[in-house]
Amino acid sequence: MIEENFNRSRLPKQENIDTDLVVVGGGIAGVCTAITAARSGIKVVLVQDRPVLGGNSSSEVRLWVLGATSHMGNNNRWAREGGVIDEILIENTYRNKEGNPVIWDTILLDKVYNEPNITLLLNTVVHEVEKKNDHEIEKVSAFCSQTSIQYYLSAKFFSDCSGDGIVSFLAGASFRMGAESAEEFGELAAPNIKDYGELLGHSIFFYTKDVGKSVKFRAPSYAMKNPADLPKIRNFKLQDQGCRMWWVEYGGRLDTIHQTEEIKMELWKVLYGIWDHVKNSGDYPEADTLTLEWIGTIPGKRESRRFIGDYFMIQQDIVERRRHEDAVAFGGWAIDLHPADGVHSEKKGCTQYHAKGAYQIPYRCYYSKEINNLFFGGRIISVSHVAFGSTRVMATCGHGGQAVGIAASLAVKHGLKPRDLSKGPHLKMLQRELSKIGQSIPHIPIRDEANLVNSAKITASSTLQLSSLPTDGDWIGLEFSAAQMIPMLVGTNYKVKLRVKASRNTTLIAQLRAPSCEHYTPDITHEELSFELRVGEQDIELDFGTSVPKDQYGFVTLMKNEAVAVKSSKRLLPGILSVYNKINPAVSNFGKQEPEGDIGIETFEFWCPNRRPDGNNFAFEVSPTLDRFNPSNLNQGFVRPTPEGVNAWVPDENDTHPAITLEWPKPQEINMIRLFFDGDFDHPMESVLMGHYEDVMPLCVRNYTIKDSKGEVVFTQEGNYQSVNTIELEKPISTAKLTIELENPPGQSAVLYEVLCY
Repeated sequence: MIEENFNRSRLPKQENIDTDLVVVGGGIAGVCTAITAARSGIKVVLVQDRPVLGGNSSSEVRLWVLGATSHMGNNNRWAREGGVIDEILIENTYRNKEGNPVIWDTILLDKVYNEPNITLLLNTVVHEVEKKNDHEIEKVSAFCSQTSIQYYLSAKFFSDCSGDGIVSFLAGASFRMGAESAEEFGELAAPNIKDYGELLGHSIFFYTKDVGKSVKFRAPSYAMKNPADLPKIRNFKLQDQGCRMWWVEYGGRLDTIHQTEEIKMELWKVLYGIWDHVKNSGDYPEADTLTLEWIGTIPGKRESRRFIGDYFMIQQDIVERRRHEDAVAFGGWAIDLHPADGVHSEKKGCTQYHAKGAYQIPYRCYYSKEINNLFFGGRIISVSHVAFGSTRVMATCGHGGQAVGIAASLAVKHGLKPRDLSKGPHLKMLQRELSKIGQSIPHIPIRDEANLVNSAKITASSTLQLSSLPTDGDWIGLEFSAAQMIPMLVGTNYKVKLRVKASRNTTLIAQLRAPSCEHYTPDITHEELSFELRVGEQDIELDFGTSVPKDQYGFVTLMKNEAVAVKSSKRLLPGILSVYNKINPAVSNFGKQEPEGDIGIETFEFWCPNRRPDGNNFAFEVSPTLDRFNPSNLNQGFVRPTPEGVNAWVPDENDTHPAITLEWPKPQEINMIRLFFDGDFDHPMESVLMGHYEDVMPLCVRNYTIKDSKGEVVFTQEGNYQSVNTIELEKPISTAKLTIELENPPGQSAVLYEVLCY
């Protein structure tokens, strides 16, 4: 029993925690920052003001995690973000391919809970910042509503991933809120502020359930009753639940921080009004057995403050895909801006303009230019309003968070400030450590002198010399123009044989296309051929007299002809992909991007792959054979295809026991081995709602064994589904040879991108 007499006042229980890094905000950026930093060996406190992790992706909001892959609706091939965010999305696809948001919560919590270097504080709100001096934070104060504990969190470094930037704001860091004018940075896509507004609004979603019998609905008193107040309800479809209702947006003309509760109430009025109309207007009789299963209780926020770092990204960085010496992450979502009036606007719900390829994000955007121990993460990084339209999406935020996590760990270990890592040897160290965990920074390969594979002789049991893909797939109709991407070598003229089927006598136009630069947009036509087809099946040979101008992807292109189909193959290979000039309205892809007026955005076509089970390659024969799958790729520094080539080793298709051998002139002491497999970086792996065809990517090696020079087993793995496998040996081994024996995935060949040994 506890009994206390009257006291004039009492203080809550207090707890002081001293750590290396305090991460404020448990959304995707904060989770990726905390895990990455903790795995790098420093102590982390992760503070989240909600009962679950994930922010806008959590079961409280239920927005899917997306980034550069953009629903497979743009030309960013093999562009899913690497590192921890990739690991989490793969884990979710394996455990939760149906996209249940509650299961997603458990996966995020699992990842954080199992890191011994992370102290997790849920339901805990940071409300005060104490500083050592004008330019350094000493501690933050936070209160947990569930335990009534007042925390004082001291740290060497702080990472603000809070969405609204509470730590950065209280620390006095420079910020912006709203849209820049077109004149300030020459951003021609900057909105007309008076007409379009300055801020993106909030959204709330709902889920429905069919209970198999009639369900009545009586709207709450605050629901909007007049459909005329909801002009966009005219486009509502019953299947539009969850984040497919992103267009139910409001608040862009209000203070999206301090008026959030007001915005939330308006969104509830709209949503309950929509559902009242669906259930009671008579326009949706098929909704009779539907019930409103869930509606969000907090809004998903899009935009508020953006804080200023040593670099300020703008539209041109994205559209021109500018190179940055200090690149540490990448983006690729469209520049996606919304009218401030949201659901009450007569304008389109959004304008999305894509770049021709993924773009680099510089490290200088991820720390404060004034507060010497403050990192930024998530949507508050140092970008303009227009650039923010792309960098704000969650997978991009998580990818940048990983850069912060590694930067913080290096700063702790080497006594550095965030700015110290922005140039010179310290920058190279940062990029190297990121690349080693699979960050895949564009144009920056893994280069590590300590990697023992550098001095090893690499041999393979066999190597694929690709001359054909079998005709064992379905026919692909040419309702859209289609192309087979093939990694070609400069100076080589290729012959490609295809099997086609015509429903009538017709002329088929074929082209050899290639990208104009280091991207995957086939915007240059190098040659055009014409074929007179008769009714029925026949083979055609595309004998190209033209070579691609450099080592790059050639697009063997069949132009749209609804009377023709091309035979496909069930065989999948890294860096070999069929794409289509089709449409994907979800990301404003209507086959071709044609901006209205001079807004600094390029016009180009979209060529996108199909999702499996429809994602087959063309069946083809090619001459000369494609010799691009050699074991030398295993130390090339890239862990996915790039515009220059495949970057993977693949064994011969008849090799039933594929293996890679590393040999050294003398024994090496090995503590750790890291293998990079094929997790299909083209697949977006949306975290909730959509669902996925497979739980394991078809080219991912499931089972493998590693043996030493005596043939003794060093490590065995069964049932792998992750793209990055890190093997920490219980005790170091000394060996002059390692053999990695791989089991081919069902119906496919094993694929290995990179091997690291330390």
